[in-house]
Amino acid sequence: MNGKILLTLLTLGAASCASAAVEERGNLVLDNVPSVDTPLTAKLDDYLSSRGATFVDWLPDGGMLVATRFADVEQLHHVAAPLGDRSQLTFYKEPVTVARAPRSSSGGAAAAGFVFLKDVGGNENSQVYWFDSKSHDVRLVSNGQGVNGGLVWSHDGRRVAFHSTARDGVSYDILIAEPTAPGNPPPRLVFNGFQKNWSVQAWSPDDTKLLISNFVSATESHLYVMDIATAALTPVSEGAGTASASDAAFTADGRGVFVITNRDSEFEQLRRVDLATGAVEVLTGHIPWDIDSFDRSDDGRYLAYVANVDGSSRLIVVNLAGNSESVPPLPDGRIGRIAFDASGKRLAFSLESPQSPRDAFVLDVEHNAVVRYTQSEVGPVNPLDFVPAELVRFPTFDRVNRKVREVPAFVYKPRTPGPHPVLIDIHGGPEGQAVPVWSPFTQFLVKEMGFAVIAPNVRGSTGYGRTYLDLDNGENREDAVKDIGALLVWIGAQKEFDAKNVFVSGGSYGGYMSLATMVNFSDRLRGGIDVVGISNFVSFLESTSAYRRDLRRPEYGDERLPRMRAFLQRISPLTNAARITKPLLVVQGLNDPRVPASESQQMVAKIRARGGEVWYLAAKDEGHGFRKKTNRDFYQKAIVTFLEKQRAPR
Repeated sequence: MNGKILLTLLTLGAASCASAAVEERGNLVLDNVPSVDTPLTAKLDDYLSSRGATFVDWLPDGGMLVATRFADVEQLHHVAAPLGDRSQLTFYKEPVTVARAPRSSSGGAAAAGFVFLKDVGGNENSQVYWFDSKSHDVRLVSNGQGVNGGLVWSHDGRRVAFHSTARDGVSYDILIAEPTAPGNPPPRLVFNGFQKNWSVQAWSPDDTKLLISNFVSATESHLYVMDIATAALTPVSEGAGTASASDAAFTADGRGVFVITNRDSEFEQLRRVDLATGAVEVLTGHIPWDIDSFDRSDDGRYLAYVANVDGSSRLIVVNLAGNSESVPPLPDGRIGRIAFDASGKRLAFSLESPQSPRDAFVLDVEHNAVVRYTQSEVGPVNPLDFVPAELVRFPTFDRVNRKVREVPAFVYKPRTPGPHPVLIDIHGGPEGQAVPVWSPFTQFLVKEMGFAVIAPNVRGSTGYGRTYLDLDNGENREDAVKDIGALLVWIGAQKEFDAKNVFVSGGSYGGYMSLATMVNFSDRLRGGIDVVGISNFVSFLESTSAYRRDLRRPEYGDERLPRMRAFLQRISPLTNAARITKPLLVVQGLNDPRVPASESQQMVAKIRARGGEVWYLAAKDEGHGFRKKTNRDFYQKAIVTFLEKQRAPR
């Protein structure tokens, strides 16, 4: 962590608020944060003892890699059979949750091991490492610089392609490495990114080409077939206008590609494109929702995809040979990454819900039967007390098709009689979506504190069509804040909610939304929580990591243009800090490459300069969010303490 940043942090309290006390506790810095050790937070420990297991990838031996936590952070584990032991493979102070293992679908023997990603202190400069399954030796594959990711193995199981910004800190170049080659040769550059965002989608069946995509914005990406030997690009057939291309793979015969795109559609559809003729077949036109992800079996017989149905996941498996599809017998919930094994007969995935932690499962495709691979613990609490997420829609300020527009939201309510205090929890992105997932912290707020938690999907959220996604772009930014204003009106009309006891919280872009809500509606709130949030769009765009700036400008606007710069300054919470009249809790990782710590520090200083109350919690070993359990537990205890202190008397 930059020493200047820490010095700035440590002087915030003394310079701006004489009563603020600053304390360093390990890697945490507490600035005007009172003791969080209370009888109420002691109960929280029980809830935070829960853990989950995330499917990561199949291994050549038929077992699977999962990410789970036994200590402070999630690490990679091997699970050989259903409900078998979780054998830990990586042991780091930093989380390790992304890995890919080779498998040979071309007759040869795949390398015995896998590659994984790991950063330091949340700085997101992830490096590529090779793990040898026989010796358990680990070797650095990338050069230790830049952001690396998007790991994709060749079909012969010898080479792995990935993107990297190591060369100039901005361009997403494409590199290929051979982790087990004699002499450990360095990865070779096969495509110069020229200051654009490129990623690898897939290898061709004969391993001579790569399918790569250029990401411009949430609604614009361009897909190409790249010849590895010459770096020549051939665009995958496109129509007029812009469209997304969020996931893609070659067909088994290499003559076409499958791609998820919103081209000529309101929603993200799965399509098959013939590379020779450009002919397009829409495979999911009958589903009026986004397709989140897909995978195909190596032999080309099966295709599986996940539809995002109003925030919940629906898994569909298509038998391409028999032209039939099936829906596996799964409970409602959210599905993570899906992947076929080498045989093409088993499909692995993660599944979670508000009432059940994330776990790994396998679908026997031929028999449409689901087998549980992991069983995660909920901690020493009664799982029967967990509440589901209720999907509601509330009216907002504008109209669509001559009707009042409605905004979807998930509500977690106590089973006891109201009126209940309310915490509005706004997702980040902004191209994100609040979805019904496992959150022991939410369950604690509902059960032990009697809060109703409302997670709205304001305009700009994904999952509801391209038009809805674009409604907050550029100079329409404040319309999303108006949606929260409409939510406050709706809360006031519900007898089960206490309109005099409402708080707002959010992380990243949700942190901006929390601050903006405090600016515009302080009179209706008891307090706000800002986690790694944007306080000024101009300073954010000028100080976020160089490789991210051009990715954010299509969404927020280009601060280099005088008119847009003036607009962004006008709407920024920092400009309007004097209108925040209620207490604020600000949380920040000091290694954040996305929303730098300066964004939170300038907000804290400005509010304190006019006598406002701010609790400031920072972590020296975290980035864009708190990933280490000890830090995260303290941060959530700080939220509990803040809510308990600021809520109106019962």
